[in-house]
Amino acid sequence: MEGKVCVITGSASGIGLAIAKRMGLQGAKVVISSRNQKHIEEALADLRSGGIQAEGIVCHVAKDRKKLVDFAVEKFGGIDVLVCNAAISTHFGPTIETTEESFDKMIEVNLKATFLLIKESVPFLEKARQPSVLIVSSIAGYNPNPLMGIYSVTKSALISLTKILGTELAGRGIRVNAIAPGIIKTKLSKVLWDSPEASNNPIGRIGYSEDCAGAALFLCSENSSFITGETIVVAGGTHARL
Repeated sequence: MEGKVCVITGSASGIGLAIAKRMGLQGAKVVISSRNQKHIEEALADLRSGGIQAEGIVCHVAKDRKKLVDFAVEKFGGIDVLVCNAAISTHFGPTIETTEESFDKMIEVNLKATFLLIKESVPFLEKARQPSVLIVSSIAGYNPNPLMGIYSVTKSALISLTKILGTELAGRGIRVNAIAPGIIKTKLSKVLWDSPEASNNPIGRIGYSEDCAGAALFLCSENSSFITGETIVVAGGTHARL
């Protein structure tokens, strides 16, 4: 990853920050983003204390996509790697009780914003050497969580989007892959931390953000140069396919 410019959304904490750290420690220049300025400042201090070259910007992915792309190009001259990690879950309970407002927010942030940010970044990714896109889906995209129904639907859609764009953008030299984390100890999954489901996998424990970072690094590096349109499940051995 030496010298590559990596843009990571939803990266002031959790999986996004862990990916930023792993890439930065491998020599990447990282651009982090979050909706909260204070969280960005804290994350930047953390990254820079480890000798990582990092910049950050406030960005709501549903509204500020162009601002994020322009910021990365201004600071580092281009984009080599895009990691679409930002996501929300605005309803916990029976799916049929999801409000229209909650439904729309999850579709907008988790699915629509991911697609449009990739689209916004393609002109810059095309100029990079061996560029790649990583989409953060979820094991819920394969095995829907009954209490997070529409969230699961958006994550299933991201797996399909990965396959579609992996095929379409290969001709432009851009690889598109995804990871599908299981229950990871992040703020988004806090309600599930102490549930039996959290450790109900062959490895027998809840996952951590750092568990996702290694798979992300592999898929964004030249070590996976012949892989595109694929999703790696990071879920402690939970089965997601034949």
